[in-house]
Amino acid sequence: MNPNVKTILEWVYCILIAIILALLVRNFVGTPTIVKQESMYPTLKPNQRLILNRLPITFKSDLKRGDIITFEAPSVTRVSIEDADMSNPVAIYNQEPKGLFKKFLYYGLEWGKTTYIKRVIALPGEHLEIKDNKVYINGEEYKEPYLDSSVVTTSLDGAFTDLIVPEGYVYAMGDNRPKSTDCRAFGCVPIEKVEGKVALRFWPLNTWGNPDKK
Repeated sequence: MNPNVKTILEWVYCILIAIILALLVRNFVGTPTIVKQESMYPTLKPNQRLILNRLPITFKSDLKRGDIITFEAPSVTRVSIEDADMSNPVAIYNQEPKGLFKKFLYYGLEWGKTTYIKRVIALPGEHLEIKDNKVYINGEEYKEPYLDSSVVTTSLDGAFTDLIVPEGYVYAMGDNRPKSTDCRAFGCVPIEKVEGKVALRFWPLNTWGNPDKK
């Protein structure tokens, strides 16, 4: 083989291996991300940088109440009260890309994929109810010290405010309740659509650390 061709092939192999390793780390271990919306304000603010821990999702670890997670946005982000199926109060995902290449772009590189960042409020099998501007889980008021003192939790005319969370799903809301499109509007999120937990806020530097530690 021509030495020049061999050198080129070696470089191609190295580049391919590096790309594959980077994708594996990004999708199964951890990845940086940026906050773009105000739905988690003041815990998280637009343009802050975060590290997502994907290991709990990769190894099917249980999510915990209070975890800040990212997940694929549903295909339908608001279901009317009239159209909501309360016997199966789950988010609708019906726009999966077709073909291996499109799936790789969407799931591997996350091109064209919309991601939401919210906080886990209720877990599988739990009864969640929003009433009197408060959250109740299994009949008991759920205290949320991370919320701004002025924030109350209302239904925002969402359909999914009194339900049992199905197995394999979680119920999540943003900390900025008046400006958050969340499970109140579209239903419970499949755990398989959760991408990762927020592990660290690293930018700006003066906010470094756990987002819930003021």
